Amino acid sequence: MESSELRVGSGRIGSSSIWRSGAVDVFSGSSRREDDEQELQWAAIEKLPTYLRLTRGILTESQDQQPIQIDINKLGPLQRKNLVERLVKIAEEDNEKFLLKLRKRIDRVGLDIPTIEVRFEHLNVEAEAHVGSRALPTILNFSINLFEGLLNYLHLIPSRKKPFTVLHDVSGIIKPKRMTLLLGPPSSGKTTLLLALAGRLNKDLKFSGRVVYNGHEMEEFVPQRTSAYISQTDLHIGEMTVRETLAFSARCQGIGTRYDMLAELSRREKAENIKPDPDLDIYMKAAALEGQETNVVTDYIIKILGLDACADTMVGDDMIRGISGGQKKRVTTGEMLVGPERALFMDEISTGLDSSTTFQMINSLRQSIHILNGTALISLLQPAPETYELFDDIILLSDGQIVYQGPRENVLEFFEHIGFKCPERKGVADFLQEVTSRKDQEQYWANKDESYTFITVREFAEAFQSFHIARKLGDELATPFDTSKGHPAVLTKNKYGVSKKELLKACVSREFLLMKRNSFVYIFKMWQLIFTGIVTMTLFLRTEMHRNTETDGGIYMGALFFILIVIMFNGYSELSMFIMKLPVFYKQRDLLFFPAWAYSLPTWILKIPITFLEVGIWVVFTYYVIGFDPSFERFIKQYFLLVCINQMASALFRFIGAVGRNIIVANTAGSFALIVVLVMGGFILSRVDVKKWWLWGYWVSPMMYGQNAIAVNEFLGNSWSHVPPDSTEPLGVQILKSRGIFPEAYWYWIGVGASIAYMLLFNFLFPLALHYLDSYDKPQALISEEALAERNAATAGNRQIIELSPEYECSSAKGNRSRKSFPSTTASARVGSISAADHSRKHGMVLPFTPLSITFDEIRYEVDMPQEMKAKGVLEDRLELLTSVNGAFRPGVLTALMGISGAGKTTLMDVLSGRKTTGYIQGRITISGYPKKQETFARISGYCEQTDIHSPHVTVYESMVYSAWLRLPPEVDSATRKMFIEEVMELIELTSIREALVGLPGVNGLSTEQRKRLTIAVELVANPSIIFMDEPTSGLDARAAAIVMRTVRNTVDTGRTVVCTIHQPSIDIFDAFDELLLLKRGGEEIYVGPLGQHCSNLINYFEGINGVPKIKNSYNPATWMLEVTSEAQEEAIGVNFADLYKNSDLYRRNKALIKELSTPPEGSKDLFFTTQHSQSFLTQCMACLWKQHLSYWRNPPYSAVRLLFTTVIAFLFGTIFWNIGSKRERRQDLFNAMGSMYAAVLFIGVQNATSVQPVVAIERTVFYRERAAGMYSALPYAFGQVAVEIPYILIQSLVYGVIVYTMIGFEMTPAKFFWYLFFMFFTLLYFTFFGMMLVGATPNHNVAAIVSFGFYLLWNLFSGFVIPRTRMPIWWRWFFWICPISWTLYGLVTTQFGNVKERMETGETVEEFVMTYFGYRDDFKGVAAAVVVSFSLIFGFTFAFSIKAFNFQKR
Repeated sequence: MESSELRVGSGRIGSSSIWRSGAVDVFSGSSRREDDEQELQWAAIEKLPTYLRLTRGILTESQDQQPIQIDINKLGPLQRKNLVERLVKIAEEDNEKFLLKLRKRIDRVGLDIPTIEVRFEHLNVEAEAHVGSRALPTILNFSINLFEGLLNYLHLIPSRKKPFTVLHDVSGIIKPKRMTLLLGPPSSGKTTLLLALAGRLNKDLKFSGRVVYNGHEMEEFVPQRTSAYISQTDLHIGEMTVRETLAFSARCQGIGTRYDMLAELSRREKAENIKPDPDLDIYMKAAALEGQETNVVTDYIIKILGLDACADTMVGDDMIRGISGGQKKRVTTGEMLVGPERALFMDEISTGLDSSTTFQMINSLRQSIHILNGTALISLLQPAPETYELFDDIILLSDGQIVYQGPRENVLEFFEHIGFKCPERKGVADFLQEVTSRKDQEQYWANKDESYTFITVREFAEAFQSFHIARKLGDELATPFDTSKGHPAVLTKNKYGVSKKELLKACVSREFLLMKRNSFVYIFKMWQLIFTGIVTMTLFLRTEMHRNTETDGGIYMGALFFILIVIMFNGYSELSMFIMKLPVFYKQRDLLFFPAWAYSLPTWILKIPITFLEVGIWVVFTYYVIGFDPSFERFIKQYFLLVCINQMASALFRFIGAVGRNIIVANTAGSFALIVVLVMGGFILSRVDVKKWWLWGYWVSPMMYGQNAIAVNEFLGNSWSHVPPDSTEPLGVQILKSRGIFPEAYWYWIGVGASIAYMLLFNFLFPLALHYLDSYDKPQALISEEALAERNAATAGNRQIIELSPEYECSSAKGNRSRKSFPSTTASARVGSISAADHSRKHGMVLPFTPLSITFDEIRYEVDMPQEMKAKGVLEDRLELLTSVNGAFRPGVLTALMGISGAGKTTLMDVLSGRKTTGYIQGRITISGYPKKQETFARISGYCEQTDIHSPHVTVYESMVYSAWLRLPPEVDSATRKMFIEEVMELIELTSIREALVGLPGVNGLSTEQRKRLTIAVELVANPSIIFMDEPTSGLDARAAAIVMRTVRNTVDTGRTVVCTIHQPSIDIFDAFDELLLLKRGGEEIYVGPLGQHCSNLINYFEGINGVPKIKNSYNPATWMLEVTSEAQEEAIGVNFADLYKNSDLYRRNKALIKELSTPPEGSKDLFFTTQHSQSFLTQCMACLWKQHLSYWRNPPYSAVRLLFTTVIAFLFGTIFWNIGSKRERRQDLFNAMGSMYAAVLFIGVQNATSVQPVVAIERTVFYRERAAGMYSALPYAFGQVAVEIPYILIQSLVYGVIVYTMIGFEMTPAKFFWYLFFMFFTLLYFTFFGMMLVGATPNHNVAAIVSFGFYLLWNLFSGFVIPRTRMPIWWRWFFWICPISWTLYGLVTTQFGNVKERMETGETVEEFVMTYFGYRDDFKGVAAAVVVSFSLIFGFTFAFSIKAFNFQKR
């Protein structure tokens, strides 16, 4: 393989390799001789100097191959992989053996592995936040907050934010060689504690207390390099594979103390003459090598995290299909494990993983912590009992206070000592999370002699202080850490893991990789340039371009201006790509992977060759065809100038992205910078006309230097040197002077110099911005006044909860009072419990509904065979995902749909509910005996999707009102509807957060569990008879899952038919189900039937099969069932569970049940509705408009920023073009006035179109869900989206129109003013609708942005400003008539100047000039007005049509 080059590498080591090569065949039979040979090779390695000795090893590729000596720097990827395979063949079994082997080698020479002990004493963390309705981000609050923030900053008024305790006086020790589990209900302060210990707390939080590592304060070392914080959000670059992501991370974090330790180990082994295991030796040496692109540790971590199957798959993001959510979670963990950090703080690392994977991952960590003396504090949401057992210590946190901290064995003893007992069939972790909560505490009360009263968190914390474990902990904290014990090297003092040169190399190779992966973008931009080039060439074709008069020069000037715009804007599309990667950059910067400059340099340097290529293509294409000056020198000069300008523009956009940090802000700031740069560039407004207060702007604008240089380069050429009659200077100089451009030749070099200077300036500011600015803070879920008072009371120690003033007393408080009479029980306790029955009676039914059953017989579902499978040689055309599935779901029965990942659970639900948009379905589905019709079915069914999709800017209550309004039949009056909504809210326990904004998942707003409950509530208020739920408990902790399951159970007890797919239920969640439908991979059934009490039926069925192991005592039946029916188990005992089921009595009973339910009962009739949707078209329009209105009002980053932008631009233009509208002496005056109109239309219009796109894209995903639920048709939705824009755009045009019209000084007649406003309003309207229309017609707003850019370029070119219609070649004039901007300018210019009879200095009237130069006729303004209105209508209707016709959601 690589042995030849490896041998060369070892040729210098005496003659051992020469001796060996001849000896291979002679001694091949004797294994002893081979050992001797290995001894000799080892002896040769031992003789080397240390630094060489640490890079040489003995590699045995396979059993029959000779061992060879290799240079470890040259280990190939395959050799690395095989090495890890030999050391850890099966992660579950071999990892521990491997680590023990490693430990044994270190112990044998008496080396100690250094440890870290982390102590924290009296930690207090406080945050400040707006409370209640003041925290809603309405436009009003946004404005008040801006103003208040400014006054605060100037210390004029005190802050109106309320303080909020996150952690309250917590102390403890995280010990080395022990696994510590951090438990606690949501928002109890787990993440804050982990961040505080890892030295990563946000600067805005008030922090007191101390954290010490081995007795050293945080300031004495670099905590980010000493400990690793693993966050709960998965941020990765989508275009990189799993292996590349981990390898990059390992490369940046370096090797820590591995090399020094290995050197010492090797020295001692040599002294004691110990020969290590060759494979282990190579592994340790390879792990200690710095600066490798991929380290062997990466291969090892991929192996133990179970990522080897997807190691070479892209991670993926919204745009690229990548690995699954659970795999992403493991990549996030792996990213830190590949580094040398010794203390691990892990935040909810198991979200989205099934329990067996979580167990496997925690078990590997446990082995590593125990054997290699690590330190770990891990917070988990829903640890299964077997995972919980892996931990040594437990920290239980609630409301920011530590309730228990100490060994796992003593935790139940502590709670029993207070009077709470964990029931038999209950996971301890679940018990611990529920026992502190007001809702769940009572059921665990064990002292039946005493009456129960609620025990607060504070009382628990105080009780713990007197418990023996706490006293022992107190004693340990009182004795300071003996610093002589700690190894100094373990606390890193260096800021970065490797040298600056290595970091730069790593960043360069990653940037190059990303450019290769994104080559599509560059190729697309190249084609876009070529296309634009062709249009430009044919528009400014040399046969049509004359060089006789000043007017001809004006056309050339337009061509040069357009070329500058194209070259400048070419880098704009990279802005969004750059911003999409920013969150990953911030994460890696804060983890100290690399400094900002190491990230920013490659993004600049590597793009330079692309600039040369792109500009080269453009200039070669257009220069001679347009007919610029034919001298070759001028051709090269234009090329070089454009390269400098392109580089300058790219640097500017990158800088804007780094300062903006968010796509909307960056687009706004970007447009803003461009306006100033362009308007001041000398073409739109000539230098002579720039007001004295704006002259600095002219001299600062980089565009001005470019415009000057490119014009001087052209007009001082030979073709312009002839002197026209009646003048003294050459035509070229005349043109330059008339346009206010400096006519000296040295201006070319000034332009080039300025462009290069600006390029360097922006590239210098770019890393500075990256270094000093942080990403925008994540707004958290809303806190109500009550919740804040209660929380602060709990930490302050007032026993009584603060009484709410009467106006605050919301229905939750009243509800609690009336409900005090009986305890609410968990789902598992409902068997035979009276209170549960009482509960379902209490939640009476306001609205009647018909209980319906659903049966399905022989369901098959197939999709077209994926191309990847065909490439691997699969011949079939279709892939079968469901194979003859049968079953029946009945009212009042809760059915679980289970199976391993990829068994087809969600597929079956989608098929039954009619949500599939692709594929082929066969089989029969009936609803209460009648064949299923999708139109009527959508009206009586609900579907809770796994991803909780809701409009982000409405509150919980509004989401429910909206759903009820559109889905309940019109007969239900609004009072009943309100009552029903309150009822559902109570049932689902959402009353306390009714005023909270929903927000975007993972960004702001509701927590995952609240979002889940809202998803269920939104379906329930539709009063459905059949409800499908996809994974209702995924991503929730035990308490939240219990609340959601209680909701589901309450729903079933009202007599509805409910089906849930469920991934990994705990014992008590699984007990809540009545029946089970179990699928195996390939969509075949292996069990369909009742579960029985404590799952007895299920257990008996599977234990009755020969070879299936019996279930252990108190083991989770759900986990057991998935384990014994796995594919590996099928092979082991030689059965096919699907065939066994098909031959069982159970199957025959199900078939009989299906037959019975497939015939309609006597006297029943089929479902029938007169209309497709429950509400009339008008009501649908009203409801959609109502929701859109709320969304816009509460979305200040969109609505308020747009208005602010317009106002600032208006004042900007007003001062730049001050009083220009009243001047009419020269042609340039009219050009200037038209320039003001052109710039406004183009910029504000494009800004509107760009900023509306992300808003529509987010709402569109919600639309897909709501339309599938049959809430409305596409037209009312489009109407709502379109109509809500009108008032905002009206205000926008009024603000702009009034300010600009008066400042620019156009004629003050009512008619002219009205026309100006009219054209501005409809122009902004059609731009906004155009932005919407493109989102409607493309898969996402990123594609829409790229497509729209092409349109803007063409519209700009044909607007009639760059080149008037009269000078366009005849073959392009048609485009002028279909270009929206040209009609706007037509209207604006003719209404202002079309009937002005004043004479100009050339002798013609203004009216004549407008007619001859631009081709604008005054009597045509009515047509222009009609056309502009029709563009708005066309774009609006196309948006509605594309929303209706295209579905980009593939299911």
